[in-house]
Amino acid sequence: MKILLLFFVFVISLVSLEAQTLDELKAEKATKQDSINAIQKRVDAIQKEIDNYPGWQLKAYGTIGGSLSGFNNWYSQGTPNNSSGNIGFTVNADANYKAENFFWLNSLKLNLNWVKLDDKDDPTDDDGFQPSADVFNISSLYGRKLSKSWAASALMEYRTTILDNFNDPGYLDLGVGFTWTPINNLVVVIHPLNYNIVFSNEDAIFESSLGTKIVADYSRDIGKINFKTNLSMFQSYKSSDYSNWTWTNSFSYKVWKSLGLGFDFALRSNKQEALNYAINTLGDTTATFDNVDNDLQSYWIFGLTYSF
Repeated sequence: MKILLLFFVFVISLVSLEAQTLDELKAEKATKQDSINAIQKRVDAIQKEIDNYPGWQLKAYGTIGGSLSGFNNWYSQGTPNNSSGNIGFTVNADANYKAENFFWLNSLKLNLNWVKLDDKDDPTDDDGFQPSADVFNISSLYGRKLSKSWAASALMEYRTTILDNFNDPGYLDLGVGFTWTPINNLVVVIHPLNYNIVFSNEDAIFESSLGTKIVADYSRDIGKINFKTNLSMFQSYKSSDYSNWTWTNSFSYKVWKSLGLGFDFALRSNKQEALNYAINTLGDTTATFDNVDNDLQSYWIFGLTYSF
């Protein structure tokens, strides 16, 4: 009986000791977590000082994706003898200068892609790579600070294609207004006085006009993840037919040193481009601004990334 009693006392002591040890571990974890949080706050404060430090801040990264394939006597498909390929890449680059009383923000976005399908049984087909994605965008924003979050600003933004139909169309926005920077890495441009100059051989479709320009740009590094999103909108005072917007997004995840995985996608709405496509590509001579299908434009690319 005594032995059994001693055994129960021993077990209860072990349980109590284990509970006490667990509580001590939890208390130690809470203390260390508080220390980690305090360190993270100091790191964030230092990073904020780095972000706002006067001088140039340069950053660039890109995505590369592609595939090549070849088939011989693969009878289950419509073209049993063919070679095909898809090659594309994007480049995102920023060159920003920040000072106590002003800032100058510059960015470049490039997205090029080529595809080919060579039917070896058809000697008349095109066996070369053909452009399938063609995006070029460059912008420059100068701001003179009025307060901590607001600045009087001027913007120049140009976008076009460079592989096919360079500057046809091409869009050049020139405007003045105000820029709002409520938090780090977020820039919101509000320019009620902006002239959207459109370059094109199709003067009956594309027309320049005065309007409001709104741009929202946000970028951030979270550990190994790099993220950038940009929304550029123009609202024409002359007609909504001349308004347009483009939303681009870039993600990259660093896997090893400067190499990683990247994903880019974009959306666009532009009624002038939709009408030009309907008339000059599809041959629809009855298409007008009133009846054209202004379908949402989009693209995406996934592949390897390299950060500079």
